[in-house]
Amino acid sequence: MNPSRCRILAVGKVRRGWIQDGIALYCKRLPGLEIIEIRDSTPDKEAESIRANLRSDEHLIALMEEGVAVGSIPFAQRLETLGNQRLAFVIGGADGLTPALKQGAQWQLSLSPMTFPHELARLMLIEQLFRAQAILQGSPYHRA
Repeated sequence: MNPSRCRILAVGKVRRGWIQDGIALYCKRLPGLEIIEIRDSTPDKEAESIRANLRSDEHLIALMEEGVAVGSIPFAQRLETLGNQRLAFVIGGADGLTPALKQGAQWQLSLSPMTFPHELARLMLIEQLFRAQAILQGSPYHRA
């Protein structure tokens, strides 16, 4: 997994300081990972902004509660199979992603069957990207 081939397109700003600190910590460990913040609006306008920010060569990975939940090791393995392809992880706002955006995703991923605030989902995703990298590199960070 190459962090410089991954981007996170996330609706909304991170306002909580402790979440900002956590994101900053993992971003230092994942050099090259890019986070694009999409302005909060209606789901349709957010989807339009997400599409405008997607690159033509990126695989869209939609984070959604009805997506497929995977453990950390299968997540890392899936990222490894994607090789050097460019990935865009998309986190919707309070009202989630539009059905069209969800259907257009190459991978519909769930971090949990529970619902989390978008700020916390962003931190959890970044930690899982770091964990996936650690798993693939054989680092002791992941103890399972």
